[in-house]
Amino acid sequence: MAGHSKWANIKHRKGRQDALRGKMNTKLIREITVATREAGGDPSANPRLRLAMDKANRANVTKDSIKRAIDKGMGNLGTDDYQSVMYEGYGPQGVAMLVECLTDNKNRTVAEVRHAFNKYGGNLGTDGSVSYLFSRRGIVVVSGQEEDEALLTLALEHGIDDVSAGVDPDTVVLDMAPNLLSDVVDLVSSKGYSIVQADHMWVAETKLPLDEVGYEKCETLHDVLIELDDVQSVFTNAVHGM
Repeated sequence: MAGHSKWANIKHRKGRQDALRGKMNTKLIREITVATREAGGDPSANPRLRLAMDKANRANVTKDSIKRAIDKGMGNLGTDDYQSVMYEGYGPQGVAMLVECLTDNKNRTVAEVRHAFNKYGGNLGTDGSVSYLFSRRGIVVVSGQEEDEALLTLALEHGIDDVSAGVDPDTVVLDMAPNLLSDVVDLVSSKGYSIVQADHMWVAETKLPLDEVGYEKCETLHDVLIELDDVQSVFTNAVHGM
Protein backbone atom coordinates (compact mmCIF):
# COMPACT_ATOMS: atom_id res chain seq x y z
CA MET A 1 0.00 0.00 0.00
CA ALA A 2 1.17 3.48 -0.70
CA GLY A 3 0.63 6.12 1.96
CA HIS A 4 1.69 9.63 2.92
CA SER A 5 5.16 9.10 1.46
CA LYS A 6 6.23 7.99 -1.99
CA TRP A 7 7.71 4.85 -0.41
CA ALA A 8 5.18 4.13 2.32
CA ASN A 9 4.30 0.86 0.60
CA ILE A 10 7.77 -0.38 1.53
CA LYS A 11 7.09 0.25 5.21
CA HIS A 12 3.67 -1.36 4.94
CA ARG A 13 5.02 -4.48 3.27
CA LYS A 14 7.84 -4.74 5.81
CA GLY A 15 5.32 -4.49 8.63
CA ARG A 16 3.26 -7.26 7.19
CA GLN A 17 6.37 -9.39 6.71
CA ASP A 18 7.30 -8.90 10.36
CA ALA A 19 3.81 -9.98 11.42
CA LEU A 20 3.84 -13.00 9.11
CA ARG A 21 7.47 -13.99 9.45
CA GLY A 22 6.93 -17.75 9.30
CA LYS A 23 4.75 -17.53 6.22
CA MET A 24 7.06 -15.04 4.54
CA ASN A 25 10.02 -17.34 5.13
CA THR A 26 8.17 -20.06 3.24
CA LYS A 27 7.64 -17.64 0.36
CA LEU A 28 11.34 -16.73 0.34
CA ILE A 29 12.36 -20.38 0.28
CA ARG A 30 10.01 -20.99 -2.65
CA GLU A 31 11.59 -18.08 -4.51
CA ILE A 32 15.06 -19.60 -3.98
CA THR A 33 13.89 -22.94 -5.34
CA VAL A 34 12.32 -21.39 -8.44
CA ALA A 35 15.33 -19.15 -9.09
CA THR A 36 17.65 -22.16 -8.83
CA ARG A 37 15.54 -24.24 -11.17
CA GLU A 38 15.51 -21.48 -13.78
CA ALA A 39 19.22 -20.58 -13.85
CA GLY A 40 21.23 -22.93 -11.63
CA GLY A 41 22.45 -23.01 -8.05
CA ASP A 42 25.46 -20.71 -8.35
CA PRO A 43 24.42 -17.29 -6.99
CA SER A 44 27.40 -15.57 -8.64
CA ALA A 45 25.98 -16.58 -12.04
CA ASN A 46 22.30 -16.32 -11.14
CA PRO A 47 21.22 -12.78 -10.13
CA ARG A 48 17.69 -13.84 -9.23
CA LEU A 49 19.02 -16.49 -6.87
CA ARG A 50 21.52 -14.05 -5.35
CA LEU A 51 18.75 -11.55 -4.60
CA ALA A 52 16.50 -14.27 -3.18
CA MET A 53 19.30 -15.48 -0.92
CA ASP A 54 20.02 -11.91 0.21
CA LYS A 55 16.36 -11.45 1.15
CA ALA A 56 16.33 -14.77 2.97
CA ASN A 57 19.47 -13.88 4.91
CA ARG A 58 18.00 -10.52 5.98
CA ALA A 59 14.89 -12.38 7.13
CA ASN A 60 17.06 -14.76 9.21
CA VAL A 61 16.14 -17.84 7.20
CA THR A 62 18.52 -20.58 8.32
CA LYS A 63 21.44 -21.63 6.11
CA ASP A 64 20.17 -25.20 6.15
CA SER A 65 16.78 -24.08 4.83
CA ILE A 66 18.44 -22.07 2.05
CA LYS A 67 20.64 -25.03 1.11
CA ARG A 68 17.65 -27.39 1.00
CA ALA A 69 15.77 -24.91 -1.21
CA ILE A 70 18.71 -24.79 -3.65
CA ASP A 71 19.02 -28.59 -3.62
CA LYS A 72 15.33 -28.86 -4.35
CA GLY A 73 15.67 -26.42 -7.23
CA MET A 74 18.55 -28.48 -8.62
CA GLY A 75 16.32 -31.56 -8.51
CA ASN A 76 18.33 -33.30 -5.81
CA LEU A 77 15.39 -33.51 -3.40
CA GLY A 78 12.53 -33.57 -5.90
CA THR A 79 10.75 -30.38 -6.85
CA ASP A 80 7.29 -28.96 -7.29
CA ASP A 81 6.54 -27.40 -10.65
CA TYR A 82 6.17 -23.81 -9.48
CA GLN A 83 5.58 -21.09 -12.04
CA SER A 84 5.29 -17.33 -11.84
CA VAL A 85 1.93 -15.74 -12.55
CA MET A 86 0.57 -12.24 -12.01
CA TYR A 87 -3.08 -11.31 -11.54
CA GLU A 88 -4.53 -7.85 -12.03
CA GLY A 89 -7.59 -6.41 -10.38
CA TYR A 90 -9.45 -3.53 -8.82
CA GLY A 91 -9.76 -2.91 -5.11
CA PRO A 92 -12.21 -0.67 -3.24
CA GLN A 93 -12.91 2.67 -4.96
CA GLY A 94 -11.25 1.45 -8.16
CA VAL A 95 -7.72 1.01 -6.81
CA ALA A 96 -5.42 -0.80 -9.24
CA MET A 97 -3.78 -3.92 -7.78
CA LEU A 98 -1.11 -6.33 -9.03
CA VAL A 99 -0.73 -9.71 -7.33
CA GLU A 100 2.47 -11.67 -7.96
CA CYS A 101 2.31 -15.41 -7.28
CA LEU A 102 4.41 -18.55 -7.41
CA THR A 103 2.15 -21.56 -7.78
CA ASP A 104 2.08 -25.23 -8.65
CA ASN A 105 -1.66 -25.08 -9.31
CA LYS A 106 -2.95 -22.03 -11.17
CA ASN A 107 -6.59 -23.10 -10.84
CA ARG A 108 -6.31 -23.12 -7.05
CA THR A 109 -4.43 -19.84 -6.96
CA VAL A 110 -6.75 -17.88 -9.22
CA ALA A 111 -9.75 -19.17 -7.27
CA GLU A 112 -8.24 -18.00 -3.96
CA VAL A 113 -7.25 -14.62 -5.37
CA ARG A 114 -10.66 -14.08 -6.97
CA HIS A 115 -12.40 -15.02 -3.71
CA ALA A 116 -10.33 -12.46 -1.79
CA PHE A 117 -11.15 -9.70 -4.29
CA ASN A 118 -14.85 -10.53 -4.27
CA LYS A 119 -15.11 -10.79 -0.49
CA TYR A 120 -13.28 -7.55 0.27
CA GLY A 121 -14.76 -5.07 -2.16
CA GLY A 122 -12.80 -5.63 -5.35
CA ASN A 123 -12.89 -7.67 -8.51
CA LEU A 124 -10.33 -9.63 -10.49
CA GLY A 125 -9.48 -8.06 -13.84
CA THR A 126 -8.13 -9.36 -17.13
CA ASP A 127 -4.50 -9.38 -18.26
CA GLY A 128 -3.44 -5.84 -19.05
CA SER A 129 -6.37 -4.22 -17.26
CA VAL A 130 -4.20 -2.31 -14.75
CA SER A 131 -0.56 -3.32 -15.34
CA TYR A 132 -0.09 -0.43 -17.76
CA LEU A 133 -0.37 1.90 -14.73
CA PHE A 134 2.81 0.45 -13.19
CA SER A 135 6.50 0.30 -14.04
CA ARG A 136 8.87 -2.45 -12.95
CA ARG A 137 11.64 -0.96 -10.82
CA GLY A 138 14.57 -2.08 -8.71
CA ILE A 139 14.33 -0.62 -5.21
CA VAL A 140 17.06 -0.69 -2.58
CA VAL A 141 16.54 0.82 0.88
CA VAL A 142 19.72 1.52 2.85
CA SER A 143 20.49 3.01 6.23
CA GLY A 144 21.84 6.51 5.84
CA GLN A 145 21.04 10.11 5.00
CA GLU A 146 19.66 11.44 1.72
CA GLU A 147 22.37 14.14 1.73
CA ASP A 148 25.21 11.57 1.88
CA GLU A 149 27.53 12.86 -0.85
CA ALA A 150 29.26 9.50 -1.28
CA LEU A 151 25.91 7.80 -1.83
CA LEU A 152 24.80 10.46 -4.29
CA THR A 153 28.05 10.12 -6.22
CA LEU A 154 27.69 6.35 -6.25
CA ALA A 155 24.16 6.68 -7.62
CA LEU A 156 25.27 9.09 -10.34
CA GLU A 157 28.16 6.89 -11.44
CA HIS A 158 26.19 3.66 -11.57
CA GLY A 159 22.97 4.62 -13.34
CA ILE A 160 20.66 4.86 -10.31
CA ASP A 161 17.73 7.02 -11.37
CA ASP A 162 16.63 8.51 -8.06
CA VAL A 163 17.79 8.89 -4.46
CA SER A 164 15.12 9.92 -1.95
CA ALA A 165 14.34 9.81 1.75
CA GLY A 166 12.75 6.64 3.04
CA VAL A 167 9.71 6.35 5.26
CA ASP A 168 11.66 5.30 8.33
CA PRO A 169 14.15 7.80 9.82
CA ASP A 170 17.71 7.58 8.52
CA THR A 171 16.87 5.47 5.49
CA VAL A 172 17.41 6.25 1.82
CA VAL A 173 15.61 4.74 -1.18
CA LEU A 174 17.56 4.04 -4.37
CA ASP A 175 15.34 3.68 -7.44
CA MET A 176 16.78 2.08 -10.60
CA ALA A 177 16.08 0.05 -13.71
CA PRO A 178 15.30 -3.54 -12.66
CA ASN A 179 18.33 -5.06 -14.41
CA LEU A 180 20.65 -3.03 -12.14
CA LEU A 181 19.25 -4.28 -8.84
CA SER A 182 21.58 -7.20 -8.17
CA ASP A 183 24.74 -5.24 -9.03
CA VAL A 184 23.66 -2.25 -6.93
CA VAL A 185 22.99 -4.51 -3.94
CA ASP A 186 26.53 -5.87 -4.23
CA LEU A 187 27.93 -2.37 -4.73
CA VAL A 188 26.31 -0.64 -1.75
CA SER A 189 27.14 -3.60 0.47
CA SER A 190 30.79 -3.38 -0.57
CA LYS A 191 30.76 0.33 0.35
CA GLY A 192 29.64 -0.45 3.88
CA TYR A 193 25.97 0.55 3.64
CA SER A 194 23.45 -1.55 5.55
CA ILE A 195 20.64 -2.80 3.29
CA VAL A 196 17.18 -2.67 4.84
CA GLN A 197 15.34 -4.00 1.80
CA ALA A 198 16.11 -4.79 -1.83
CA ASP A 199 13.57 -6.07 -4.30
CA HIS A 200 11.94 -5.72 -7.68
CA MET A 201 8.72 -3.77 -7.28
CA TRP A 202 5.85 -2.56 -9.42
CA VAL A 203 5.64 1.20 -8.86
CA ALA A 204 2.47 3.04 -9.87
CA GLU A 205 3.03 5.94 -12.25
CA THR A 206 -0.14 7.69 -11.05
CA LYS A 207 -1.49 7.40 -7.51
CA LEU A 208 -5.17 7.20 -6.55
CA PRO A 209 -6.02 9.17 -3.36
CA LEU A 210 -8.50 7.44 -1.06
CA ASP A 211 -10.52 8.63 1.89
CA GLU A 212 -10.04 7.01 5.30
CA VAL A 213 -12.69 4.33 4.78
CA GLY A 214 -11.51 3.42 1.30
CA TYR A 215 -7.89 3.25 2.34
CA GLU A 216 -8.64 0.97 5.27
CA LYS A 217 -10.68 -1.34 3.02
CA CYS A 218 -7.85 -1.44 0.53
CA GLU A 219 -5.35 -2.26 3.29
CA THR A 220 -7.56 -5.12 4.41
CA LEU A 221 -7.71 -6.59 0.90
CA HIS A 222 -3.95 -6.16 0.55
CA ASP A 223 -3.35 -8.03 3.81
CA VAL A 224 -5.76 -10.85 2.95
CA LEU A 225 -4.05 -11.35 -0.41
CA ILE A 226 -0.51 -11.36 1.00
CA GLU A 227 -1.52 -14.02 3.52
CA LEU A 228 -2.41 -16.46 0.73
CA ASP A 229 0.26 -19.14 0.45
CA ASP A 230 0.81 -18.68 -3.29
CA VAL A 231 1.02 -14.86 -3.22
CA GLN A 232 4.52 -13.40 -3.12
CA SER A 233 3.82 -9.64 -3.39
CA VAL A 234 0.93 -7.20 -3.78
CA PHE A 235 1.23 -3.70 -5.25
CA THR A 236 -1.36 -0.93 -5.52
CA ASN A 237 -1.65 2.68 -6.66
CA ALA A 238 -3.53 3.77 -3.54
CA VAL A 239 -2.49 6.73 -1.41
CA HIS A 240 -4.07 7.96 1.79
CA GLY A 241 -5.02 11.60 1.58
CA MET A 242 -8.34 12.43 -0.07
